[in-house]
Amino acid sequence: MQFVYPLFLGALALLAIPVLIHLFYFRRYKKVLFSNVRFLREIKEESSIRSRLKNLLILLCRLLAIALLVLGFAQPFLHQDAKIKKGKKVVSLFIDNSFSMASLSQDAPLLEEAKKRAADIVKAYDLEDEFQIIAHDLNAGQQRLLQKDQALAIIEDLQLTPEVHPLSQIMQRQKELLGREPTENKITYYLSDFQKNIADLDLSDTTYEYNIVHLQAVIEKNVSIDSAWFEAPVQMVNKPNRLFVKIRNWSDETADNLQLSMRKDGVVKPLSSIDIAPQASLIDTVIINVLEAGIQEIELRITDFPITFDDNYFITFDLKQKIPTLSINDGDENVYLDAAFSSADYFEHQSAPARNLDYSSFNRNKLIVVSDLTAVSSGLAGALKSFMEAGGNVLLFPARNANIPTYNQFLENLRASKLGSWDTVPKIVNFVNREEFVFNDVFETTRGNLRLPSTQGNFTLDGRGSGYEKLLTYRNGQSFLSKFRIGTGSFFLCTAPLDDKSNSLVLQAEVFVPMLYKMALSSNLRRPIAFTIGEDNIIEIENQSSNTDVVYKMKGKETFIPGQQSFGKKVILNLHNQISEAGFYSLQLEADQPITSYAFNTNRLESDPTCLAPDDLEKMYGDDATIISRTQLANVSQFITERNKGVALWKYCLVLALIFLALEALIIRFWRPKSYA
Repeated sequence: MQFVYPLFLGALALLAIPVLIHLFYFRRYKKVLFSNVRFLREIKEESSIRSRLKNLLILLCRLLAIALLVLGFAQPFLHQDAKIKKGKKVVSLFIDNSFSMASLSQDAPLLEEAKKRAADIVKAYDLEDEFQIIAHDLNAGQQRLLQKDQALAIIEDLQLTPEVHPLSQIMQRQKELLGREPTENKITYYLSDFQKNIADLDLSDTTYEYNIVHLQAVIEKNVSIDSAWFEAPVQMVNKPNRLFVKIRNWSDETADNLQLSMRKDGVVKPLSSIDIAPQASLIDTVIINVLEAGIQEIELRITDFPITFDDNYFITFDLKQKIPTLSINDGDENVYLDAAFSSADYFEHQSAPARNLDYSSFNRNKLIVVSDLTAVSSGLAGALKSFMEAGGNVLLFPARNANIPTYNQFLENLRASKLGSWDTVPKIVNFVNREEFVFNDVFETTRGNLRLPSTQGNFTLDGRGSGYEKLLTYRNGQSFLSKFRIGTGSFFLCTAPLDDKSNSLVLQAEVFVPMLYKMALSSNLRRPIAFTIGEDNIIEIENQSSNTDVVYKMKGKETFIPGQQSFGKKVILNLHNQISEAGFYSLQLEADQPITSYAFNTNRLESDPTCLAPDDLEKMYGDDATIISRTQLANVSQFITERNKGVALWKYCLVLALIFLALEALIIRFWRPKSYA
């Protein structure tokens, strides 16, 4: 047995008071005169024994009453298996408020039960203790310690959120705050349904005490739209744009007759009826025809119940009328290059000699092809570098009679590989880098009869450069076509000239045309068709105003001003998790001028309704954490109090003290010496 306030035990010295009273009060004698006391001797002896016994019982009751009162104030307790925690405690409670917590547990949603249990846990601690209330929102207010009444108010205000994070990320936020506190009593609680997709706790750090409160609901069946993507990297006007939609069945039953539909421009169009096997996924194809260029907003839907938060998927894409390209030459246009660009309707191509260029118009192009220039002037080199740093792409074919020093000066400024000597040995390309964007998904098969370019001569490269990557190589491993990252753009360097006498690339249409197409579309910062709520979403746009003080805002189901940083012609927007509802959000200037639109969807981590069972939690975390059972959860305040402070005995001490005081009064009131006639 231990004591919370052991100094109170010094008050046991008060036990001397009833002893002194007994010695000096009950030992006083009163002289009574009788005519003859010879016959009273036996009566006197018997009365003295009875009085002595009565006085001793009264003394005992008083001593026990005082001793128990002192013990009560010292607050004795019996500790359990856990170590008793003395002093201030900092307690972090994670309350799962993701969409899965909307499921019912008996008659109430899991979130309401979690909030009730969290409030009981907070109430079990002392006023001096401090609390962190953290949920999937991970907002700034959850990164500070609160007093008990503040913590209870935060718990009461918690609502469901579309954001969801793995529990390891939640734990990291808890440690960031609790780790700064000097106290040794650092306690964490996790109140969740523990879906398998997010349950990745690492409890190896023994600095903290871990407690798991498992909240169990009826597992619902669920079907979700997992993701969507276009077959082609860029969509075109009046073309059949193929969109792939992945739908997943998370239940153990077949999902029959699911209706997939598409909402565009306020019109809902039924697409297909599909069946999905248990625990399987299906990819459906949607053909989207658009008649006008611009930003397109599309919402995909399926019919599923009762879990519905992942039944919608929003996408946006910027549909271009034409892709502007430019070719630069020494004066003679390359017929093969012009033919390749004119063969596709989506290119808007121009050709210009190097001696007559408008450098200010470079930025309107997506791809600039430089071919067969004898020398690269310093003005052209600087303009091309600025163009690439701003996000443009350049493809360079050196001339057979190239002025190597001017080329290498240009390449050195780009930190790209330099040209070496001319190699007259004929070579054949035999490797295509299908992992890189330019040739990714270009060829349907990897058949052996794919015709690749051959050259009658080529320049060697020193193999150095920033972001160096080989796209096409010869059999000896030398590079035929390389890619370098320059700023936010790309630089493509071919080691052979662009003419049919020394390079057969222009004759291989199945390689040459898709290569030009993908290079024009290539970007190190391609716009996604959808964002996920809860992730650190960063958006890069071209600055739409010359005013440095201009403010952009996002407007949709919620309106807010994102974080903004300007870098020349680019603006970086940081959304800081300010979007909490899925849908379309338009980017606007202060004067409500719409610029573009973005789609945001809920995180699909919550789509799988499978949760860990109590036995699973015991196996995974039972050695490092306390798994609070349903029996303990019924009276969680008492359970925590007894674990932190032991089994408190002060109440029993006070009750016994009152009993002994009452017993003393009864003895005094009803114990009478026996009378003799």
